[in-house]
Amino acid sequence: MDYVSALVPPVVMAVFFIGLVVTIIKSQGGPNKAKEDAAVDAAIGRAESVRQTPSGGA
Repeated sequence: MDYVSALVPPVVMAVFFIGLVVTIIKSQGGPNKAKEDAAVDAAIGRAESVRQTPSGGA
């Protein structure tokens, strides 16, 4: 019975990890894809505008 108690934690972690991966894959795309893409584009735009603004000194 020691082998059962040794195998239970890795099996439980594997099941949760597989569930996490499946959830991530299923959440890609779908009705929220446009909203997520817009949020990412806005964040990239803000980062680029901050990087391109002159620093004031020179």
